[in-house]
Amino acid sequence: MKASHQWLRALVPGLPDDPKELAARFAAAGLDVEAMLAYGAGSETCVVARVASVRPHPSKSGLRLVTVDRGGGSQEVVCGAPNVPGAGGLVVLAPLGTYLPAKGMTIERRAIGGVASEGMLCSEQELGLGDDGDGILILPADAGAPGTLLTDAVPGARDTIFEIGLTPNRADCLGHIGLAREAAALFGLPFAMPNPGVPSRAASEKLESLVRVEIEDAERCPHYAAAVLLDATLGPSPAWMRYRLASLGVRAISSVVDITNWVMLEYGHPMHAFDLDRVRDAKIVVRRAKDGEKLRTLDGVDRALASDDLVICDGAGPVALAGIMGGGDSEISASTKRVLLECAYFDPRGVRRSARRHALHTESSHRFERGVDHGDTGAAVARASSLVSELAHAAAVPGVTMLVARPIAKGVARLRPTRLEQLLGVSVAQPESDAILRRLGLVHRASRDGADEYELPTHRPDLTREEDLIEEVARVHGYEKIPSVLPAIRPTREEAAREDLARRVRHAAVELGLSEAIMHSFVSRGELEALGAPAPAVVLANPMNELQAVMRTSLLPGLLRALSNARRHGERGVRLFGAGPVFLELAREQESGASGDAKLPEERMMFAAVLAGERDAHLARPSSVDVYDGKGLALGLVVRLARRGAEARALSEAERPKHLHPRAAAAVSVDGHEVGRFGLLHPDVADALGLGGAGGGGDVVVVEIDLAALDALGQKTPKYAGIPRFPAATRDIALVVHDDVAAGAVESAVREAAGALAQEVRLFDRFAGGAIPKGHASLAFHVVYRAADRTLTDDEVDRQHAKVVAEVGTRFGATLRA
Repeated sequence: MKASHQWLRALVPGLPDDPKELAARFAAAGLDVEAMLAYGAGSETCVVARVASVRPHPSKSGLRLVTVDRGGGSQEVVCGAPNVPGAGGLVVLAPLGTYLPAKGMTIERRAIGGVASEGMLCSEQELGLGDDGDGILILPADAGAPGTLLTDAVPGARDTIFEIGLTPNRADCLGHIGLAREAAALFGLPFAMPNPGVPSRAASEKLESLVRVEIEDAERCPHYAAAVLLDATLGPSPAWMRYRLASLGVRAISSVVDITNWVMLEYGHPMHAFDLDRVRDAKIVVRRAKDGEKLRTLDGVDRALASDDLVICDGAGPVALAGIMGGGDSEISASTKRVLLECAYFDPRGVRRSARRHALHTESSHRFERGVDHGDTGAAVARASSLVSELAHAAAVPGVTMLVARPIAKGVARLRPTRLEQLLGVSVAQPESDAILRRLGLVHRASRDGADEYELPTHRPDLTREEDLIEEVARVHGYEKIPSVLPAIRPTREEAAREDLARRVRHAAVELGLSEAIMHSFVSRGELEALGAPAPAVVLANPMNELQAVMRTSLLPGLLRALSNARRHGERGVRLFGAGPVFLELAREQESGASGDAKLPEERMMFAAVLAGERDAHLARPSSVDVYDGKGLALGLVVRLARRGAEARALSEAERPKHLHPRAAAAVSVDGHEVGRFGLLHPDVADALGLGGAGGGGDVVVVEIDLAALDALGQKTPKYAGIPRFPAATRDIALVVHDDVAAGAVESAVREAAGALAQEVRLFDRFAGGAIPKGHASLAFHVVYRAADRTLTDDEVDRQHAKVVAEVGTRFGATLRA
């Protein structure tokens, strides 16, 4: 939106002279002033001059010597313009020393062909007022006396133009009256709607005998106003109007068309003018178009209309696309004598659909799409009638046809001082908030039940509720007056413990060589179903897309999606983890015992990791990760978090989750309590999630740890011992056992049999094949014996070690490997 500083000051005389001050206040209130442009810069020092005489240059053909009276004296100027008027004509003189930014030059005394030029007669282009540079600017006879400053003779010749970036909700500021009302409210100044004026001439005809108006679609066009003016004489608009329009980016066309643009920029309400002699049957009908109807718009394009388009029709067919663009068949021309002015209110949604359908974005559609003031229809058409009567010397037909097909009720909103203070965090006295809202056009209706009731103005369609009124008070009161204070947060022990757990998990995972993946809490239902995860407890009513339709009940979908993305970009080695809540349905017994938040899901802290590709190896043949990498990761993480031993146990077919491979799925337990699971990803699941193809899911290892269950077990407090004073005795033992025997079970048995003297028991080798019987494997353990109070003898160690051999032989049928 382009706005004129001079126009705003004319509407609110008390506004600051300095446009920067006004721009800063606009910006502080949410109207972002993106730029300030100097229109007509340099013209403030130019003056009106009267031509005294004109004669040819003595030595330069095409140049003339013009003697001008600039008030208080005359001077001679060399001029090459072809349109220099005769004696008595008024022109614009740039005196010596004037700087003209449009030309990038300073006017100096120059000798041209031996004749000194004491200034320059300027064109519109040289003054920065327009594009016309073919001749000098000739002023009307009543512009002013010689010596009058150009800015006084033509007020629009010098201005500062604001380029304001408006948000879509501020349609009221798409006109100067709306911006002036806003500025007056911000500076605490009085504001009154300008008088639209009355026509200077009146016609004797009656309006109903000249045109009939019908509204067939009251939903899309609730209000329609029409006025008629006769005996118009069209011509160029006066300089003050042409320059004001040019400064705001509107090209001057003719007096009547310029007036409709002027009123649009003034009121923010688009208008349209028809040549009444070209309106067939002297009839205007507002209706929906028929499929296949044609309309040639003012841009010369023949457009095929749809039944959803609202059109303005005469007695034979469409003559305008309502709220967007007029038609060429009834446009104003130089021969127009009878003018029909239209000012209507069109439904914003319908205008928006039609504008997009026809790829037309006009100044009119821009305003109607956002919602114009339906209450100023009569004032806007009266203002246009007054201007047409004045500038086109037309006679106005008395009265205005104002059709109200559907009344639009004014909105009402309540404001509670307690709510205002609660949202803003600062107390604004009721008299001040009331004064602010009144300055913005709201009408106080009543005060009851601790709240003030306001009638909402028609020019602010964005105000509908209490929070909107609070925002208005905050804007005008000043955001800078709202102090920055820390919120009153009451942290709970549960949240503190939860954050501490999440922090420890992340540190442990990074220590184990993983990288954290930042994932959305929303996933697709299909991903959860493919993994066999719990059904979603929270389903979004209006998701952004189908991949974010439900809240996650597992962390694996996000990690596996990241793995899939990595593989599509050629990266196969991935070691990712995620830690955060999953959202699960509450158990029925929990629901029955819950109160208040019974319907909320359980937010359970979980950890998940995905390993894929090749494991790190130094000077060794690369090999893919397998289930044992998952075991090492799961046990290492649990030990770090629980500070106690953990063990892995193979899962039976009945226990195995859907997403894990039948022959590579295990559970992790601490003190007999299961806290997680790990294993290879099932090939069918990998295919369903787009991880099939080369490698498939066979090299994808997944780990899931229930952090809530692990945290419930607590941490063991570390106990530190001194450095041993006595030496250790070591023994290695290789045991041949059946394949069905778990190495962990054998290790536990060795530790139990070795008793208190065993400081360490560690599996360091598993071997099958060779001399080992089929269906069997050799497990080699390293056992460290040590006593805290003495040096062990070989006999003591041998006796204790014999007990170990006997125990594993009895329990597992193990034999010593030769």
